[in-house]
Amino acid sequence: MRPQNIGRALGIGVRIAGRIAGQRIAGSAQSASSAPHVNGQSVEAANRVAQVQSQARAAANIAAQTSRGVSKGIGGFLRPFRRVGGIVWLEVTGTFFLLFAALFALRLWQSWSGIGQISRDLSIGAAVVFFYLGVTSFWRARHR
Repeated sequence: MRPQNIGRALGIGVRIAGRIAGQRIAGSAQSASSAPHVNGQSVEAANRVAQVQSQARAAANIAAQTSRGVSKGIGGFLRPFRRVGGIVWLEVTGTFFLLFAALFALRLWQSWSGIGQISRDLSIGAAVVFFYLGVTSFWRARHR
């Protein structure tokens, strides 16, 4: 089973279990209100349950609305920094790539005659790949 299918199956199972639990709670509240009343206690208990449920829904709505407002506000505040942060990130990674390219080139230069052909080819390849990654990272930063 693929990971997407596992997540989908778990999500469907959680939704179904929540629906069943909600139906059972609603059913028990209805049966409590239709049960024989002893000194009016069943009606009072059902009213308290309904009142607590409505207060919980109202609190959940307020919390969701506040959360949406805060996320919109933070998103609006951070929007200008996203572009600059992306450019800085590209420049930092480009610097590290060029640093590694320089280290491979230096290693190659210092031991040109002392290393074998395979090791020399690997050093050249690594230096070229890191040089390419560093240059393209700066290129992307410039075009942002």
